[in-house]
Amino acid sequence: AEPFPRLTAPRARGTMRAMSRPRAINRFVIHCSASPNGRRVTATDINAWHKARGFQRAAPAFFQPQFRHLGYHWVIELDGTCVPGRSPMEIGAHVAGANADSLSVCLVGTSAFSPPQWQALAALTRELMALHPGIAVVGHRDLSPDRNGDGEITRNEWLKTCPGFSVRDWLSKGLQPEPAHVLRITPPVAP
Repeated sequence: AEPFPRLTAPRARGTMRAMSRPRAINRFVIHCSASPNGRRVTATDINAWHKARGFQRAAPAFFQPQFRHLGYHWVIELDGTCVPGRSPMEIGAHVAGANADSLSVCLVGTSAFSPPQWQALAALTRELMALHPGIAVVGHRDLSPDRNGDGEITRNEWLKTCPGFSVRDWLSKGLQPEPAHVLRITPPVAP
């Protein structure tokens, strides 16, 4: 089995004509679920949260029909499972004003993620960088407005802290997380 679902949606009857044409992908945006670190939140839970916020997908665009409201293209759960949500050909609902040319992933947690999550994120990032040469890999907070116009998005300009770590630092360290952002999960004790 492949580690990730196909990055292109299979052709299906009833697919919108525009969906059959590739869209320009310029950014890969990393998010966090803003749930407590280590809590077992699933893509199904996030779909329910997005439903409550009024997110809605067009029926012909359903790539994963069980996620009719999920705004992300992938969710990486605590065990490292990379769950597909929206098709990469479908515009996401994850950053206002930056959805049309981007793909998105959501890590379950807020600022510390399990080793399997980090491994899955690194593998997905490498795959997307290979498929889309020159793609910008950024955190949600990196797309905040540059209020003072100095060309840098600084902490005081962030609209959100999401994904809870510096994507720029993670990239510069060869996709290796800072120890403070690695969740230490203790194995279950046998009865």
